[in-house]
Amino acid sequence: MRAVQIVELTGPDTALALSEVPDPSSPPEHPLSPGSGVLVEVHAAGVSFPEVLQTRGEYQLKPPLPFVPGSEIAGVLREAPEGAALRPGDRVAAFCALGGWAELAVAPEFLTFALAPQLDYAQGAGLILNYHTAYFALVLRGRLTEGETVLVHGAAGGVGTAALQVAKGLGARTIAVVSSEAKQKVAERAGADAVVRSDGPWKDEVREISSSSSSSSSGGGGVDLVLDPVGGDRFTDSIRSLRQGGRVVVVGFTAGSIPEVRVNRLLLSNTEVVGAGWGAYVMSKPDVTREIGAAISGLMDQGFIRPVVGARFPLSEAGAALKLLDEREATGKVVLEVDGAA
Repeated sequence: MRAVQIVELTGPDTALALSEVPDPSSPPEHPLSPGSGVLVEVHAAGVSFPEVLQTRGEYQLKPPLPFVPGSEIAGVLREAPEGAALRPGDRVAAFCALGGWAELAVAPEFLTFALAPQLDYAQGAGLILNYHTAYFALVLRGRLTEGETVLVHGAAGGVGTAALQVAKGLGARTIAVVSSEAKQKVAERAGADAVVRSDGPWKDEVREISSSSSSSSSGGGGVDLVLDPVGGDRFTDSIRSLRQGGRVVVVGFTAGSIPEVRVNRLLLSNTEVVGAGWGAYVMSKPDVTREIGAAISGLMDQGFIRPVVGARFPLSEAGAALKLLDEREATGKVVLEVDGAA
């Protein structure tokens, strides 16, 4: 089968090679899963920031070279263990952690879900990592409740658009932070109630916008929750944008630098900084993953969730797809489309 491999740790421009590799074994087994695996004929694969880091050897998951990256896929189920809810021939979306940039991929059975008929394969490839992360960060870690106000950084990206839609579905008011007019339009299409620009006085604008929020218990402006997949030098202002009792939920660091927290700010305003590492948490907790999947499915049925697909590339142009993310030019979910799936 055809697959994209990371063959050296030199960055998106030179680290990748399109190769012929052996098909996965049968029956499928997933090395990172505590349970049985399924085999999927891949039609679309998601492209995410961790793959950018993997091309430089900077991600926590460091398989020996060469290896096939790609953590999320959508396609047609080829093989499933006996007794599985899904059967061969079903359209599915799956999280495979590794191996997704190929014509065939193996995923854990508990991280494989039926692909709703209203979604195409490209949307399916943007469903699990982004939306499960958003739900995990907002609800399980951020304790979001109906009527609260959520500020989302990187709001035109894959995680950002997912967070806007999930938060709206849960009854929250949403404020998006973006860096350009084009990204503002994406965030608005994803359902943001208000949008501010990161190159302006966004903290002051956020406090003004949120001052009328019905969830305010302190009488002043500020949001209840900040979801931050960006990090970098705006982190301090994220803390300052919180109202009393607010929470910043850390999802990632696409800006490149990891911020530090002056904890006296947390003490004085009774605020929190919370980590949300979805993958590491759920890989050993199948029941939690199924609960999140059911919640996402319910929000989709209610019309709140429709994955926003941005640029689409053929498998052979995976490097260009990563470069788009690396240069922070991507909007929505960047996807690789697998022509002539095996």
